[in-house]
Amino acid sequence: MQKWNDMRRRRFLPSLKTLTAFDAVLRHRSVTHAAEELNLTQSSVSRLVFSLEEQLGKELFTRERRRLIPNAVALAYHKDVARVLDILERASMAVVANPHGGTLSLAVLPTFATRWLGPRLGEFLAAHPGISVNLSTRIGRVDFAGEAFDAAIYFGSPEGAGTRCLKLLDERMTACVSPEFAARHPLVRAEDLGRLPLLKLESRPHAWADWFMAQGAAPQEGEGMLMDQFSMMIQAAISGLGVALLPDYLARAEIESGRLEAVLKPAVPVRGAYWLTWPESRNETPPLTAFRAWLSSL
Repeated sequence: MQKWNDMRRRRFLPSLKTLTAFDAVLRHRSVTHAAEELNLTQSSVSRLVFSLEEQLGKELFTRERRRLIPNAVALAYHKDVARVLDILERASMAVVANPHGGTLSLAVLPTFATRWLGPRLGEFLAAHPGISVNLSTRIGRVDFAGEAFDAAIYFGSPEGAGTRCLKLLDERMTACVSPEFAARHPLVRAEDLGRLPLLKLESRPHAWADWFMAQGAAPQEGEGMLMDQFSMMIQAAISGLGVALLPDYLARAEIESGRLEAVLKPAVPVRGAYWLTWPESRNETPPLTAFRAWLSSL
């Protein structure tokens, strides 16, 4: 029975060469360009695609002269194929970067990576010379089933089933403006901000309401730009486009540099925290275990 199951499974497991040919043709919409990328002849690429269709028992492309036009089946199938090829590529890169297996692949929020984790990461690498860390920036949550990451750092609340979490720090926010903006708009009370443009972040819909409440004031509905990254918000505030509400680790650095000034009570708590999350299946890997222990000591 096991032998039969193995044979049946292999029947629906195309070769890597076949899948890479399919991926290249679909991306380029051209056998010629796919052949150039793979360093194969056009006829070889066409045969590989045809053999994949035979193996699946499904037509994937409409053939018009020398063009292969993907149908709906091909487009849906390619989403999974591309994800699998990406996982294999990342796994191979990790082996090449560190053949002893001491590699940690981490997805991190862009600004958090450059302004909080980056300045501290050298300490971890110095203490663990056998570990390599690969960083990729992500704004949303990571799909560990479909992406080859050992862990991720994100903002929000604890993850759901199948993952574990470690809280890194709670969110504390400081409202900031440029010195020129402060000179033009004296701010004595929290209510004074209601008539000014309030810069907002997509992932922090309640931040301004929490900040006003922490200042002992009713939330204000000031109009302002909506952004998806704190780095953009910082530049907008420096340019005098409004009031930025920044995490304390970012606000402190900008205030010390003189590029921004704090408004009213600084570093007030708001909803949400920064978390390290990882899948249960990666819980005991040595690089991740060492990284968790280091983060816990900060």
